Amino acid sequence: MSSTSISAAGVQARPEPPPRTWVQRRLFDPFMSLLKAGLSPGSLALTVALGVALGVAPTVGLTTIICTAVALRLRLNVAAMQLVCHLLSPVQLLLLLPLLRWGATILGQGERVATLTLTQIRHMVSTEGWGSVAQLLWRAEVGALLLWAVAAVPTVAALYVGLRPLFSKIVRRHEATEAVAAAPPVPIK
Repeated sequence: MSSTSISAAGVQARPEPPPRTWVQRRLFDPFMSLLKAGLSPGSLALTVALGVALGVAPTVGLTTIICTAVALRLRLNVAAMQLVCHLLSPVQLLLLLPLLRWGATILGQGERVATLTLTQIRHMVSTEGWGSVAQLLWRAEVGALLLWAVAAVPTVAALYVGLRPLFSKIVRRHEATEAVAAAPPVPIK
């Protein structure tokens, strides 16, 4: 359906845009508003790349604080980085146990962490105390962070290099669309 307006130039019609999808409304539109707010395509690409890397870091519960600190330190958009980080929360949870197991293997505790269950943790706490559990999981966490850091560097670089031209193209296309929308409507004959 199109809307019509009557002016001195005559009757004019503008077609209505198609309905927006959930992805467009929840992901694309917020990024476009960030680009309109003055964030350059390069800055947005770095924000997304770092948000992806930090969003899958094996630091459950600290992601928000770390993302905020990194965004503020690098003068990137905090909201955009938080959006990316929190969208990747399910991926972070899926990668947590494998990273902890591989991290424990790297630091020499792999056989104890590989099959660790809640019952075993309770038994360790009752017999050896919290110190042994903390030491076991601490080593696994440090190893997981080492593995994540090794993988995060090329991931951030690849995402930055890949997203920068994409965001530039999106900005150009969006500016062209806005220019067409701002043009006077074509009169109906």
